[in-house]
Amino acid sequence: MRRPALASSEPAPPEPRQSRSAEKRRRLLEAGRRLFAAKGYAEVSIADVTGAAGAAAGAFYQHFSSKRQFLLVLMREFLDRLERLDPRPAPGGGPRGVLEDFLLRAFRADADAYGVVRAWREAALADAELGRMEEEIRKWTDARVLAVFRRLRRFPGARPRRDLPAFARMMNRHFWSLLARGAVVSGRDLEREIRVAADAIDHYLFLDRVARPAKRRG
Repeated sequence: MRRPALASSEPAPPEPRQSRSAEKRRRLLEAGRRLFAAKGYAEVSIADVTGAAGAAAGAFYQHFSSKRQFLLVLMREFLDRLERLDPRPAPGGGPRGVLEDFLLRAFRADADAYGVVRAWREAALADAELGRMEEEIRKWTDARVLAVFRRLRRFPGARPRRDLPAFARMMNRHFWSLLARGAVVSGRDLEREIRVAADAIDHYLFLDRVARPAKRRG
């Protein structure tokens, strides 16, 4: 599936060509990520963003038509990062290690980037157009997760007759929940939850591997 374009009916100003304007736009986006991570969507105002970016109040509208369109730009950037992630598990090792490596790569972002997901999910609940875009994102990421599970099933020891599409949809929802909470939980807690998710996937897709008892000494 193609990555959702997140095309909105709301017009957007063109991206700047001059380096000074581009730098100002970058600072605004950076400030928005930090604020959305700390407060969510509703509690952040345009004045908050410009103040945090050290920009004049009117500078925001030179680059963005509204806070909503500003969030769309940030979410497109986040989807760009997800699109660049290779959905093929890295070669080498057993399925458990390959799966854990893929999940850790997928969640490799800072708290500010997770804050964009937090703000997006909050805004999409109250905005019908954003809600439709959220559905497009869900279908796209469902397909990517399903592709990973199908590749993992090629390893020896895969369980037969698993409902991969349903399992991919369930796990994808869990992954998005983790992304949204990544802005407010510690990196250690997030990594622990990722490893637990890897355990659950490994158990669903593969036959349990019985550990050999340790040899007794003497």
